[in-house]
Amino acid sequence: MRISFYTLGCKVNQNETGALQQLFLHRGYTLAGPEEEADVYVVNSCTVTAGGDQKSRKWLRRAKRTNPGAVTVLTGCYPQAFPEEAAAMTEADVVTGSTDRASLPLHIQKALETGERVIAITPHRKEEVFEELPIDRFEGHTRAFVKVEDGCNRRCAYCVIPRARGSARSRPVESTLRELEALAKEGYREAVLSGINLPSYGQDNGASLTELIEKAAGVEGIQRIRLGSLEPDLLSDEDILRMSRVEKLCPQFHMSLQSGCTRTLRRMRRTYTAEQYAQVAEKMTKAFQGRLSFTTDIIVGFPGETPEDFEESMAFISQIGFLKVHVFPYSRRAGTPAADFPDQIPEEVKAARAHQMQAEADRVRAEQIRRMEGMEEEVLLETPLSASLFTGYTRLYVPVVLSAPGHVSGEILRVRLGSYDGSRCAAELL
Repeated sequence: MRISFYTLGCKVNQNETGALQQLFLHRGYTLAGPEEEADVYVVNSCTVTAGGDQKSRKWLRRAKRTNPGAVTVLTGCYPQAFPEEAAAMTEADVVTGSTDRASLPLHIQKALETGERVIAITPHRKEEVFEELPIDRFEGHTRAFVKVEDGCNRRCAYCVIPRARGSARSRPVESTLRELEALAKEGYREAVLSGINLPSYGQDNGASLTELIEKAAGVEGIQRIRLGSLEPDLLSDEDILRMSRVEKLCPQFHMSLQSGCTRTLRRMRRTYTAEQYAQVAEKMTKAFQGRLSFTTDIIVGFPGETPEDFEESMAFISQIGFLKVHVFPYSRRAGTPAADFPDQIPEEVKAARAHQMQAEADRVRAEQIRRMEGMEEEVLLETPLSASLFTGYTRLYVPVVLSAPGHVSGEILRVRLGSYDGSRCAAELL
């Protein structure tokens, strides 16, 4: 039985897809690529934007055209946040949410045996605990994504994620360390600690993210630790200092922004100002002695965003010097406060602002990377382009291409950075 997965969204989704793949492999399934013919097609959905929902629908329809007799599955955040809408999608034979992931093979087996649709979306509960889906291998990945937290207790005006993921809950430290040990034995050298609201890790079990990072660094075989998205107001001075002392921690921080304009942040119901964000970035830069990079997400066209607000947000990109920015036009999500806000921005204006913001982000990115020319860095070899040519990423998350004859994906090598072509930085093996 062949099964194909299509994953949308964040590193948490990537982790969960890897865990699901392992569940099915243990049951005798064979993995097929997202574009290959299979008996079962699973889309692990994202619902942060309406575009994610549309991609899920499109992929399921294509799967049905490819193999009309296959079982198609819609799972993840979209059905959890919009259960009635997802259940009405006849392209999906099985519909489940972001809870009780371990039961997915049973739901698919039922659909295969009876030919009937299965709708099994379990609501989130107050007493819900972290669902552990252990994994020791990520098919097709040289980095290991380790999910340590789920859910979010915040209520940002634009965000549907609390509906999709429930309240914040943390994975036990010892369970995380066991998984890291297993991944290290499988040859993984870099682990990405991920969560829906990662800095809230430990608020429900007495641990802390910094404690987890320090203990993860002690796992033999793991050479690099990278973090998922961080909330600036949840990073204390002590957290920053302790993180700076962990040599294995990659000093690349995806620090959530959403807007570089304080007026917009207040309308978004974010819990910090642009000035406070800049102060946290400055403290981190000092603690890491300038050897760090920042990446982030920015929403443009939020209700009420004036041209002046937009320009202020765009100027903030250069002020911080982001290495990479994901730019999103505001997506109106039913059930969120912002969906009913006045002064909604026309779609064509949002698109134009997104294009302009991305152009500025790309300019700043090129500026940051070109400053690194001539520096020595460590690179994790990832995708082989030929027998000796590889792509990879440095500790600061600079994409590189280098010739490394005799080496294989997953190795970490020392290189000297060369010129940047707008896509990747050329690197020379030392």
